[in-house]
Amino acid sequence: MGARDLPVDPARLRRQFPDLTDGDIAAFEEVTRRILDEGKPETRAKLTREIVARGRQAREREAAGTKLSADESLAARYLAAVDKMQRRTP
Repeated sequence: MGARDLPVDPARLRRQFPDLTDGDIAAFEEVTRRILDEGKPETRAKLTREIVARGRQAREREAAGTKLSADESLAARYLAAVDKMQRRTP
């Protein structure tokens, strides 16, 4: 995992999105750092698309009873965190 700072403070995310769990924050931090560690914007965009697609596939596999790999689990947890952050807040 890279040492790069996140663009948003995790404490702020917790306040703004109280449904986020510690696991959600951890997945968001890990994946966001991976994305930000990529040098080129187009590489970041491609990686983001790949992770989101992997997360969707992982959800389907998990729903079908398939055990997920660590990478699939991370992508699914990241997607869950992003979903929670995209919900409307009061």
